[in-house]
Amino acid sequence: MRIRLIWVGRTKNEHVRALVGDYLQRLGRFVRCEVTELRESAGGDERGVIEEESKRIAAALARADGAMTVLLDVEGRREWSSPELAAQVGRWQLEGKKEIAFVIGGHLGVTAELKAKADVRWSLSPLTLTHEMARVVLVEQLYRAYTIMHGLPYQK
Repeated sequence: MRIRLIWVGRTKNEHVRALVGDYLQRLGRFVRCEVTELRESAGGDERGVIEEESKRIAAALARADGAMTVLLDVEGRREWSSPELAAQVGRWQLEGKKEIAFVIGGHLGVTAELKAKADVRWSLSPLTLTHEMARVVLVEQLYRAYTIMHGLPYQK
């Protein structure tokens, strides 16, 4: 299985970027990972920004050729605990999913059409996180899920 991480905008804070890189390197011991950073919209009205960034995300997902899509969404119905996420990732592997694309939209969100196309809409937390912090939490939790699946001591 491969994990594709798609998000809008670059990780600007060097400390956050280093944390993401560290967890991606750790995660790479268990699963192939690929990060796609999409350009933020140059500006304009909110609706235009959302539509433009959503088109970029849709194009990146089209290149993912049939990947299952997990959209991180504040309105997502699913808040997994770490063990529940590990169990879900394990189920996806057993189901033969070749690729899972985790998507973090822009700061204004994504279109309703993109939300509707997502296989899963996942709320990381009821807390408000910056998009950069959501990236750290996402890759750390994916790494934690794999350590749980493999019975390694990191998660304790």
